[in-house]
Amino acid sequence: MQGTVDGFSYGLVTPLVAYLMACLGGALGLRCTTRSMLVDNSWRPGWLALGSAAIGSGIWTMHFIAMMGFTIENTPIHYDGPMTFASLAVAIVMVGVGVFIVGYRGARGTALFTGGTITGLGIASMHYLGMAGMRLDGQLGYNTFTVAVSVVIAMAAATAALWAAGQVRGFLWSVGASLVMGLAVTGMHYTGMAALDVQVHGTAEPSSGASPAELLAPMLIGPLAFLLLAGVVVLFDPLMVMGKPTRSPVEHKPGIPAHAVAPRTAHRPAHHPPFRPRRQFVHRRSRTPQNR
Repeated sequence: MQGTVDGFSYGLVTPLVAYLMACLGGALGLRCTTRSMLVDNSWRPGWLALGSAAIGSGIWTMHFIAMMGFTIENTPIHYDGPMTFASLAVAIVMVGVGVFIVGYRGARGTALFTGGTITGLGIASMHYLGMAGMRLDGQLGYNTFTVAVSVVIAMAAATAALWAAGQVRGFLWSVGASLVMGLAVTGMHYTGMAALDVQVHGTAEPSSGASPAELLAPMLIGPLAFLLLAGVVVLFDPLMVMGKPTRSPVEHKPGIPAHAVAPRTAHRPAHHPPFRPRRQFVHRRSRTPQNR
């Protein structure tokens, strides 16, 4: 028989908190991506890795908080631990691939499309892998069209967020990008949940796996502690807030937008040519027959 599904057992509390967590992870991760475009290549992998882990942790935490409000009538829900934590690794790795592409190739053209697509697919993969870790007395089914719509939402919003983060135009741009990233994650999640159909078996066999209460501590404490650490790194770096380098960067590189690179002659007015000392000529008397 078909089970009665309720995705909002706590009203708007779980959707709002889940959206805020997605925005927090997106804000930290996208700001790290922006920061990576203002440093030398030796520091860039570290900032991109930190950003990827922040976005992945935010996505994973958002999914868990949203699923706390998901219930099925007369059917307890449990979660398989390894499958649930594997979804975190998938989120970090796939989002990291997209972020590294944009961080090194720039937020434009083919690189932006490829990075946004992979990041969106990482969000969708994390969601459906996390759903596959559910254990209940029933069977899950999905509407193919609605699933496809959820994946498109994730890819489109993730691409827009990476584009905004790649503009390197200050803190407000990163805030807007994080709001878009939060929209990508939550919009994809609830669209995917709308595609869900549950067939309850009605047997008395208990479901295997850990309960949500048993997974609450590791799922919240771990990612939240990491997000807090990433937030401290971001807040104590002045370049994160200003979005502009405090010194003249190196020559323009493919991953750095042109407007983010200060010219070496920034102290000189644009209409003045560079100073070149005049060559001094010494007048010599011509050696004429009268002077010999």
